[in-house]
Amino acid sequence: MLLPTIDLAGRAITRLIVGGNPFSGNSHTSPELDWEMARYFSQERILHTLAECERCGINTLQARGDAHIMRTYLEHRERGGGLQWIAQTASEMADLRRNAALIARFGAMAIYHHGSATDHLWQAGRKGEIADRLKLIHDTGLPTGLGTHLPEVVAYSQEQGWEVDFYLCCFYGLSRQEKAFPTLGQDTGSERFAASDPEAMTRVMRAVPQPCLGFKILAAGRRCGSSREVAEAFRYAFAHTKPTDALVVGMFPKHSNQVAENAAIVRELLGAG
Repeated sequence: MLLPTIDLAGRAITRLIVGGNPFSGNSHTSPELDWEMARYFSQERILHTLAECERCGINTLQARGDAHIMRTYLEHRERGGGLQWIAQTASEMADLRRNAALIARFGAMAIYHHGSATDHLWQAGRKGEIADRLKLIHDTGLPTGLGTHLPEVVAYSQEQGWEVDFYLCCFYGLSRQEKAFPTLGQDTGSERFAASDPEAMTRVMRAVPQPCLGFKILAAGRRCGSSREVAEAFRYAFAHTKPTDALVVGMFPKHSNQVAENAAIVRELLGAG
């Protein structure tokens, strides 16, 4: 049975979305966990995880618009998979227009501007470039989103009337510190996950009319000490966001079936049977 859904530009997406960072070996925890994820997630295991998501009632994937994920998503669809794909622009690709066009060709339902890239331009005082990039993505004809780790970016976007159909909002303000774009093996253990951050981001999520997709609700695994702690993080996220918002959660089922566990939490919290 499908999990509860929201509307994103005319498409029904489940309020639990599977995040793609683990598939690319990006843990935002440590180089050791990056490597463990990279070794675990063979192509077959990624495809199996996507199939398990569908079995558990999830209908949407959020993942990078790079060659690895494009190929993986194509194979998922050719094997009969039906997950929808919300694609993040790949900041390592210099030509954003070409990247967006390729993402659209491979069947994404929506595209959003990479949050770290957004925040880098914001902090460099190049706000106009963010708006220009959103227009370029919008030219694909797909719903266009803006990713960020900073609530003030969302507020400013609304004030300026940027072409945004939805937002990707990190519960933690990771971009308040100087950091490079994360890559496999980079030490991200020093990233700051302040306990006060979720309140600031969820406040702005509630204030905007567009759907917001909250991510890193579990602080990149730092709030996974017990099943109760995981459930509490979900409870907080749903209680402090709009009924028209959804959550993006990366899942690493090496040691337990996190897909089924997370889906069960969502069903219980949202009264979905």
